[in-house]
Amino acid sequence: MLVTFYETARGDRPVEGFIDRLSAKEAAKVLDALAAIEAHGLETVVARQLKGKLWELKVSAARVFYVVVTGPEVVLLHAYKKQGQKAPRKEIETAERRMDEVLAARR
Repeated sequence: MLVTFYETARGDRPVEGFIDRLSAKEAAKVLDALAAIEAHGLETVVARQLKGKLWELKVSAARVFYVVVTGPEVVLLHAYKKQGQKAPRKEIETAERRMDEVLAARR
């Protein structure tokens, strides 16, 4: 399975930047999870469906929102560090906007 990063119009990759800002130990866990997805698929990681095609990958305290598109390809949309029980609405809305953009571009 192909894992790709959402890219803004300016060429930024928000999830890649998020991973870069994590501690080395936390970043290694996220990168290991992404490598497992590429090698063995989504069955190898802990994830939950949030809404429609929007999913959340859980890796320690890191949360990465993603969408699966044809190919199969996983597009990493947005990430944040968990601090409470529920995902903050603002974080979900950011991921939803990016998902809509990705899906519209793939039609």
